[in-house]
Amino acid sequence: MTPFDDASGPDFGPADDAGTPPLTMEERAGVLDDLAELEVFRTLLEPTGIKGIVVDCPDCDEEHHVDWALMQANLRQLLDEGQTGRHEPPFDPDPDDYVSWDYASGYADGVAAMAERDEPSAGRHASDD
Repeated sequence: MTPFDDASGPDFGPADDAGTPPLTMEERAGVLDDLAELEVFRTLLEPTGIKGIVVDCPDCDEEHHVDWALMQANLRQLLDEGQTGRHEPPFDPDPDDYVSWDYASGYADGVAAMAERDEPSAGRHASDD
């Protein structure tokens, strides 16, 4: 057996995930909310050329640029395993192609507010005025 026979370890994710406690119901609900929000963000922002989310990493104090599919995979892995593995960042990303979660959330809120403003009141009649 060689070190290459086992794909676990520091370069391929955690060697022993048995010590990772499962997510609480509240944590799971939060991750599910994040997944739903991420899909809205992607639907709204991907057509404008935005490739994903920029995340501040507390481990290395740097920003990580994470594309939409990888962010979704990370959140799904968090649901399934209680943690995310290590992933290779994109090579030489253009920071202008990524937005923060807060920016994406604000953008989605703005689009929703505009749609609500432009939408005629449902069930309202001229005689109600």
